[in-house]
Amino acid sequence: MRLVPDHSLRLPRAAALAALTFLALTAGPAYAQREDQGLQLGCADDYFRLCIGVDPNSPEADRCMTRNRARLSAKCRAAIGDYDRRTGSKSMPNN
Repeated sequence: MRLVPDHSLRLPRAAALAALTFLALTAGPAYAQREDQGLQLGCADDYFRLCIGVDPNSPEADRCMTRNRARLSAKCRAAIGDYDRRTGSKSMPNN
């Protein structure tokens, strides 16, 4: 007997957006990057396209985004550049 509906066991997109990003590309604390709204909005589509199935709260999500750095959208790259300018980080070489 199931007490929780199957659909409630899936990670909702909003929760993934809040948790991700996914992006500890090379520098800066991964937690702070996951909490950054600009990165969440700018890179959510890339996360879902490139890293779906990876727990957004895990170090594997960070590794996935790093592995797929060359495939990131212009929107995500712009969000990373903006994050780096605001924080003084250098998340992505040649950014």
